[in-house]
Amino acid sequence: MTPAERGYSMPFEGAPHAGCWLAWPQRAELWAGRIEEAREDYARVAAAIVDFEPVTMVAAPAEAADARRRLDPRVRVLALPIDDSWLRDSGPTWVLGPRGERAAISFRFNAWGGKFQGYERDAAVAGEIAAATGDPLFRSSLSCEGGGFYSDGEGTLVTADTCVLNDNRNPGVSRAEAEAELRAMLGMEKVIWLPGDPTETGTDGHVDGYVAFIRPGALLFETVADPADPRYRVMAENRRMLELETDARGRRFELVPIAEAPRRIVPDGEEGYCRSYVNFYLANGAVIVPSYGIAEDDEVNATLARAYPDRRVVPVALETLFRGGGGIHCITQQEPARSAAV
Repeated sequence: MTPAERGYSMPFEGAPHAGCWLAWPQRAELWAGRIEEAREDYARVAAAIVDFEPVTMVAAPAEAADARRRLDPRVRVLALPIDDSWLRDSGPTWVLGPRGERAAISFRFNAWGGKFQGYERDAAVAGEIAAATGDPLFRSSLSCEGGGFYSDGEGTLVTADTCVLNDNRNPGVSRAEAEAELRAMLGMEKVIWLPGDPTETGTDGHVDGYVAFIRPGALLFETVADPADPRYRVMAENRRMLELETDARGRRFELVPIAEAPRRIVPDGEEGYCRSYVNFYLANGAVIVPSYGIAEDDEVNATLARAYPDRRVVPVALETLFRGGGGIHCITQQEPARSAAV
């Protein structure tokens, strides 16, 4: 039986968490000589989250002692073999059953369509984490990553053509076949397919780079201000799709704009991109949001305070994380809380 047939479904990310999982930066070539700076960013993110919920940092066995030394002492370090540090994508996606019981889903992982070689450890890490948490594991034949979909917790999944249906992940798989697998694994009633973002070549347009659920029926949506920017048209197409759609309960979406982080010059003179403020983490009682030391930070913090009035907005200064191709949501994976009845 599939997880859906057993009554499991993926909860909303803002539902109560048992904790948060991250992985210590490991692939040195990704960071172009800045892996130590990247580790400092990861440490700051973990320190911000652990004020609100337990945090576990997965680290390669050879790096575990260094991670323990540099992390907040409240962060648990678990030594496991890994290739890279984007646990949203390689780690398990948890689902909850009708009595609040929990299971883990492992989608097939191939390093974002083979963009890196040597990903066998990351392909296995979801199973290793599920074993550590004592949760049954369901393995999917579909190649996709956790940053490529969002659940509203009420039966609606938002995903994108450019990543899930990309031939570098699932050659020959139709949209209907991919949707059937997502429904079966994540317990969804409706899957909304956005066109995606072909300009984002690292993940092929993960949706967590431009949308996030505020609550069922309401989404933050990244705006692009410059009509000359190629992403202006791309985001307009994605927004139009959401405007035309309804969720699994038949509701039209409320779309709340959130600013794009613009191109800027980093201190060493190299051009950097901090494209996505929407790539944040919903912790228990908090929104852990990237901060880049630019004027847009304050605007975004105010937007998030209005969107999540019952959560504290916690900015985390990032200096290097965005250079690796992602943000705070990309490096975190929430572990939902089991029901007290279980």
